[in-house]
Amino acid sequence: MRASGPPTRVLFVCTGNICRSPTAEGVARAMAERAGVAHCFVFDSAGTQGYHADQAPDPRTVAAARKRGYDLTPLRARRVTSADFRNFDLLLALDAGHLGMLRAQAVPESRAEVRLLLDYHPERTGQDVPDPYYGGPEGFEQVLDLVEGASAGLITALASAP
Repeated sequence: MRASGPPTRVLFVCTGNICRSPTAEGVARAMAERAGVAHCFVFDSAGTQGYHADQAPDPRTVAAARKRGYDLTPLRARRVTSADFRNFDLLLALDAGHLGMLRAQAVPESRAEVRLLLDYHPERTGQDVPDPYYGGPEGFEQVLDLVEGASAGLITALASAP
Protein backbone atom coordinates (compact mmCIF):
# COMPACT_ATOMS: atom_id res chain seq x y z
CA MET A 1 0.00 0.00 0.00
CA ARG A 2 1.22 3.51 -0.81
CA ALA A 3 2.56 5.24 2.24
CA SER A 4 2.74 8.78 0.92
CA GLY A 5 2.38 11.09 -2.03
CA PRO A 6 -0.60 12.80 -3.57
CA PRO A 7 -3.75 10.80 -4.23
CA THR A 8 -4.19 9.20 -7.65
CA ARG A 9 -6.89 11.10 -9.52
CA VAL A 10 -9.16 8.80 -11.56
CA LEU A 11 -11.92 9.88 -13.97
CA PHE A 12 -14.42 7.29 -15.25
CA VAL A 13 -15.95 8.13 -18.65
CA CYS A 14 -19.02 6.88 -20.52
CA THR A 15 -21.42 8.58 -22.94
CA GLY A 16 -23.86 10.66 -20.87
CA ASN A 17 -22.49 10.12 -17.34
CA ILE A 18 -25.78 8.76 -15.97
CA CYS A 19 -25.32 4.96 -16.00
CA ARG A 20 -21.92 3.33 -16.33
CA SER A 21 -19.44 6.01 -15.25
CA PRO A 22 -21.32 7.16 -12.12
CA THR A 23 -21.65 3.49 -11.18
CA ALA A 24 -17.88 3.12 -11.53
CA GLU A 25 -17.26 6.29 -9.51
CA GLY A 26 -19.56 5.23 -6.68
CA VAL A 27 -18.35 1.63 -6.55
CA ALA A 28 -14.66 2.57 -6.64
CA ARG A 29 -15.10 5.20 -3.95
CA ALA A 30 -16.98 2.79 -1.67
CA MET A 31 -14.49 -0.05 -2.23
CA ALA A 32 -11.54 2.25 -1.48
CA GLU A 33 -13.25 3.40 1.72
CA ARG A 34 -13.96 -0.18 2.80
CA ALA A 35 -10.34 -1.14 2.09
CA GLY A 36 -9.06 1.79 4.14
CA VAL A 37 -7.30 3.40 1.16
CA ALA A 38 -9.73 6.19 0.28
CA HIS A 39 -7.00 8.74 1.05
CA CYS A 40 -5.02 7.33 -1.90
CA PHE A 41 -7.63 8.34 -4.48
CA VAL A 42 -9.83 11.06 -5.90
CA PHE A 43 -12.62 9.59 -8.03
CA ASP A 44 -14.90 11.44 -10.44
CA SER A 45 -16.91 10.65 -13.56
CA ALA A 46 -17.92 12.41 -16.76
CA GLY A 47 -19.49 11.79 -20.15
CA THR A 48 -18.19 12.25 -23.67
CA GLN A 49 -21.46 14.07 -24.35
CA GLY A 50 -23.27 16.74 -22.36
CA TYR A 51 -26.80 15.39 -22.85
CA HIS A 52 -27.50 15.07 -19.14
CA ALA A 53 -25.33 17.82 -17.61
CA ASP A 54 -26.18 18.47 -13.95
CA GLN A 55 -28.65 15.57 -13.81
CA ALA A 56 -28.59 12.78 -11.26
CA PRO A 57 -27.75 9.26 -12.43
CA ASP A 58 -30.51 7.26 -14.13
CA PRO A 59 -33.02 6.03 -11.51
CA ARG A 60 -32.42 2.43 -12.60
CA THR A 61 -28.70 2.88 -11.99
CA VAL A 62 -29.35 4.36 -8.55
CA ALA A 63 -31.75 1.53 -7.62
CA ALA A 64 -29.40 -1.26 -8.75
CA ALA A 65 -26.47 0.33 -6.92
CA ARG A 66 -28.52 0.87 -3.77
CA LYS A 67 -29.36 -2.86 -3.63
CA ARG A 68 -25.62 -3.54 -3.37
CA GLY A 69 -24.95 -0.83 -0.81
CA TYR A 70 -23.70 1.97 -3.07
CA ASP A 71 -25.16 5.49 -2.84
CA LEU A 72 -25.03 7.33 -6.17
CA THR A 73 -27.58 10.02 -5.27
CA PRO A 74 -25.04 12.84 -4.66
CA LEU A 75 -23.51 12.45 -8.14
CA ARG A 76 -24.33 14.78 -11.04
CA ALA A 77 -23.53 14.37 -14.72
CA ARG A 78 -20.97 16.49 -16.50
CA ARG A 79 -19.06 16.42 -19.75
CA VAL A 80 -15.33 15.71 -20.08
CA THR A 81 -13.31 18.92 -20.40
CA SER A 82 -9.81 19.63 -21.67
CA ALA A 83 -8.81 20.41 -18.06
CA ASP A 84 -9.57 16.79 -17.13
CA PHE A 85 -6.56 15.69 -19.17
CA ARG A 86 -4.34 17.91 -17.02
CA ASN A 87 -6.07 17.35 -13.67
CA PHE A 88 -6.43 13.56 -13.65
CA ASP A 89 -3.79 10.85 -13.64
CA LEU A 90 -5.99 8.21 -15.21
CA LEU A 91 -9.01 8.49 -17.50
CA LEU A 92 -10.85 5.17 -17.66
CA ALA A 93 -13.18 4.68 -20.60
CA LEU A 94 -16.09 2.31 -20.17
CA ASP A 95 -15.90 1.13 -23.79
CA ALA A 96 -13.69 1.28 -26.87
CA GLY A 97 -15.73 4.10 -28.43
CA HIS A 98 -15.10 6.30 -25.39
CA LEU A 99 -11.45 5.28 -25.40
CA GLY A 100 -11.06 6.49 -29.00
CA MET A 101 -12.87 9.75 -28.26
CA LEU A 102 -10.69 10.44 -25.23
CA ARG A 103 -7.49 9.72 -27.11
CA ALA A 104 -8.62 12.06 -29.90
CA GLN A 105 -9.47 14.83 -27.40
CA ALA A 106 -6.24 14.59 -25.40
CA VAL A 107 -4.55 17.96 -25.08
CA PRO A 108 -0.79 18.33 -25.71
CA GLU A 109 -0.07 19.03 -22.04
CA SER A 110 -2.09 16.01 -20.93
CA ARG A 111 -0.70 14.10 -17.97
CA ALA A 112 -3.49 11.53 -17.93
CA GLU A 113 -3.07 7.94 -18.99
CA VAL A 114 -6.14 6.83 -20.98
CA ARG A 115 -7.25 3.19 -20.69
CA LEU A 116 -10.28 0.94 -20.58
CA LEU A 117 -11.75 0.32 -17.13
CA LEU A 118 -11.93 -3.41 -17.75
CA ASP A 119 -8.17 -3.52 -18.25
CA TYR A 120 -8.21 -3.80 -14.45
CA HIS A 121 -10.66 -6.73 -14.41
CA PRO A 122 -8.84 -10.06 -14.05
CA GLU A 123 -11.01 -11.80 -16.68
CA ARG A 124 -12.16 -8.97 -18.98
CA THR A 125 -9.04 -7.09 -20.12
CA GLY A 126 -9.68 -5.11 -23.30
CA GLN A 127 -13.45 -5.53 -23.15
CA ASP A 128 -16.30 -3.03 -22.95
CA VAL A 129 -18.80 -2.45 -20.17
CA PRO A 130 -22.06 -2.68 -22.15
CA ASP A 131 -24.48 0.24 -22.03
CA PRO A 132 -27.57 -0.77 -20.03
CA TYR A 133 -29.63 2.31 -20.94
CA TYR A 134 -31.96 0.72 -23.50
CA GLY A 135 -32.33 -2.65 -21.78
CA GLY A 136 -33.87 -4.10 -18.67
CA PRO A 137 -32.71 -4.39 -15.05
CA GLU A 138 -30.31 -7.24 -15.83
CA GLY A 139 -28.12 -4.79 -17.78
CA PHE A 140 -27.63 -2.62 -14.71
CA GLU A 141 -26.73 -5.70 -12.67
CA GLN A 142 -24.20 -6.74 -15.31
CA VAL A 143 -22.63 -3.26 -15.18
CA LEU A 144 -22.29 -3.59 -11.41
CA ASP A 145 -20.72 -7.05 -11.71
CA LEU A 146 -18.12 -5.80 -14.20
CA VAL A 147 -17.43 -2.55 -12.38
CA GLU A 148 -16.98 -4.31 -9.03
CA GLY A 149 -14.41 -6.69 -10.52
CA ALA A 150 -12.53 -3.90 -12.28
CA SER A 151 -12.65 -1.55 -9.27
CA ALA A 152 -11.16 -4.20 -7.01
CA GLY A 153 -8.31 -4.69 -9.49
CA LEU A 154 -7.86 -0.94 -9.95
CA ILE A 155 -7.65 -0.23 -6.23
CA THR A 156 -5.26 -3.10 -5.63
CA ALA A 157 -2.99 -2.03 -8.51
CA LEU A 158 -2.92 1.66 -7.70
CA ALA A 159 -2.87 1.51 -3.91
CA SER A 160 0.20 -0.72 -4.05
CA ALA A 161 2.02 1.40 -6.66
CA PRO A 162 5.03 3.40 -5.45
